[in-house]
Amino acid sequence: MPKKFTDPDDIAEDIIRDVGTNLVVGLPLGLGKANHIANALYARAAADRTINLTFFTALTLEKPRPRSLLERRFIAPVIDRLFGGYPDLAYAGALHAGALPTNISVIEFFFLAGKWLHAPFAQQHYISANYTHASSYLLARGLNVVMQLVAKRVVDGETRYSLSCNTDTSLDLLRARAEGRASFKVYGQVNSELPFMPGAGDLAASEFDALLDSPETDFPLFAPPAEPVSDTKYAIGLHAATLMRDGGTLQIGIGQIGDALAQGLIVRHRDNARFREIMQRLSPGAEPSALETATFEKGLYGVSEMLTEAFIGLIEADILKREVDGVALHGAFFLGPKSFYRALREMTPDRLARIQMMPVSFTNELYGDEAAKRRARVDARFVNNAMMATLMGAAVSDGLEDGQVVSGVGGQYNFVAQAFALAGARAILTVEATRQGKARTHSNVRWNYGHLTIPRHLRDVTVTEYGVADLRGKSDADVIAAMLGVADSRFQSELARQAKDAGKLPKSFEIPADKRENFPERIKAALRPAREAGLLPSFPFGSDFTDTEQRLIPALQALQEAQRSPLQLPGLLWQGFTRTPDTADVECLARLGLDRPKTLSERAYRALVSAALVRSRAE
Repeated sequence: MPKKFTDPDDIAEDIIRDVGTNLVVGLPLGLGKANHIANALYARAAADRTINLTFFTALTLEKPRPRSLLERRFIAPVIDRLFGGYPDLAYAGALHAGALPTNISVIEFFFLAGKWLHAPFAQQHYISANYTHASSYLLARGLNVVMQLVAKRVVDGETRYSLSCNTDTSLDLLRARAEGRASFKVYGQVNSELPFMPGAGDLAASEFDALLDSPETDFPLFAPPAEPVSDTKYAIGLHAATLMRDGGTLQIGIGQIGDALAQGLIVRHRDNARFREIMQRLSPGAEPSALETATFEKGLYGVSEMLTEAFIGLIEADILKREVDGVALHGAFFLGPKSFYRALREMTPDRLARIQMMPVSFTNELYGDEAAKRRARVDARFVNNAMMATLMGAAVSDGLEDGQVVSGVGGQYNFVAQAFALAGARAILTVEATRQGKARTHSNVRWNYGHLTIPRHLRDVTVTEYGVADLRGKSDADVIAAMLGVADSRFQSELARQAKDAGKLPKSFEIPADKRENFPERIKAALRPAREAGLLPSFPFGSDFTDTEQRLIPALQALQEAQRSPLQLPGLLWQGFTRTPDTADVECLARLGLDRPKTLSERAYRALVSAALVRSRAE
């Protein structure tokens, strides 16, 4: 039976005593890190340079760090409310400060998006890896310790422990140990908020060498609040929703586009006539027969490396209901808001049994029981995000052309490969057509780019807010034409010129008339009736933000956009100084401590926020 500890320092000493001073530690991706044990080991190694400590992990979670006055006043109470009590990882702070001891290394294969840009140590020690390859890289480096956050419960007098949020690589590592291909010790930290998930991650106590279990080391789970879904993201999600076949299989990636897609599917199922109306307004030139718009009678089966709150919404809407061996959803890890964790904890046993956590080798690959996976994953649609796409169908999802890593490839390549290996499957990469720079708008559809995540020979389906580009099996010229059709019209002419200059597009080619109206204003107008009817709410699956905070978010976003164009600020200032805020606006200003400004700076901020509240409502 495992040794039991209540003090992190004691379990850290036990690890060093049992394993030695050369520690190669695997920490799960994201939520499942045993923070207190990791911090205690870090402190021991920082104090004793004879200890060599390597953390191999991914997606190091950190609390938001506000910068400006408005950011601090808005987000600080949210941080206290949602992240208060969450123990920061000591190694992350040292990395940011450039103060990591020389005997300690931190190696990640997936970054929290944008968090480690221009951080030399993190960039230099990053390993580019498919999610499914991470466990083999760990074993090759001599992994000797696995530490994980676990849930606990007693069943018929026996204490069981669940890997819960991170079966992903942990189960693959445990299988390697059981088969004699690896030798390492497993340490768990019990957390009372972690849902006890059924399935392969439900382990006997004998699988652990030691456990940290104490009220003093219990902590609230990291719970990033859901972000509001913009018109752009809703348009992308709705277009993607017309690609899902009833009776098919669904995988969704991280972020608001996944929420938008799920809400689009819910509207399609619950209010089918309105869904068709929305799509007619959004894509007036599309051929209706080419779209999947029927309700879900057979339902969908979910198999996704990431289990998100959107999947719970699809289960509740009776869309995710096609079962494989009694299971409607297989996932490998999860991360989300507090309401998501609570929903999992409070599910009835029979309902929770329809959600099974599996290793990433199951969700992301066909190897192993391939025949059964092929039978299950019919008409699969793998939906993942990209930052940019080229006119010839390649995708840029994880890094910049100067080598800086933004996030990581994760499972994206795995799912693209599955889409080509499975009959009837498609890989859908979603891209916002533009992004806003400091002074101008940039196209995310590029002629070419110096870094690629998915090469053009694996091009399949690209979706922007302006529509769907079906690229599989098409010639380069046809692919370029399709990509031009979903690019923002402000950039189409220059992109077409570049393709023609390279000899990849006929000189006589012209962008069709119905594709020349790809402007944000058209998208906003197309979605406005559905927005006003409540079909496309900013937070489709609920929000941890208060009502006042939800009113403030679009205003602060409008102010942020105005700051990129300094000529707009004087107008906002004048508007703010010359209007009297209504009661709701006063509540918003009070939330930021601007209802009774004491300084000239606060008076200016009050005016700007007041005007931005008006602007955001008008939009």
